Amino acid sequence: ISKIRRLFQTSFYMMQAMRQVPFCIIAEVQGIAMAGGCHLAAGCDLVTAGKEKARFGMTGLIYSYNCSTPTVAVSRAVPQKKAMEMLMTGHLFTAEEARDFFLVNKIFPDDKLHEMTLAWAKEIAKTSKYAIYNAKQVYYGQIEMTEQQAYHYAKEMMASQGVSVNSTEGFTAFIEKRDPVWDESTIF
Repeated sequence: ISKIRRLFQTSFYMMQAMRQVPFCIIAEVQGIAMAGGCHLAAGCDLVTAGKEKARFGMTGLIYSYNCSTPTVAVSRAVPQKKAMEMLMTGHLFTAEEARDFFLVNKIFPDDKLHEMTLAWAKEIAKTSKYAIYNAKQVYYGQIEMTEQQAYHYAKEMMASQGVSVNSTEGFTAFIEKRDPVWDESTIF
């Protein structure tokens, strides 16, 4: 049991690191993401999938093995009843079905999946690293707070970020109708 526990401890460390890294992580699902693969995709910030080949599922109960670790990320990415259906049935869902229950953000043709995912990532990366880092940290920080706590936290974050070098540059560039020049010397 100690070897199995170490394996899942490593998974825990990886999922925690994914939440804390200062950039947006996009899962690009080309085939079947079941159990741990579904866990990994659900734990990413965004998910793209190939239209024909991508499938998503929590298949553990087929083998009489509960996917308890993957349930953490999946249950936070999809509505409660759909997460339970995924867990209880072990069915594989298409990319379109997964998009319908909010596990997938974008679906691209299989032969263009990588190219189109990369283009989307480049679009996201046009803003400053600082803004991406803060958006991610504030999002995950507030998501499990009460509404009142979340508004207080968001208010404080907006106030502190509103005077940052990159926010000032972003607003100035917008007013001057030019592309911003980000200060990327630090993500903070």
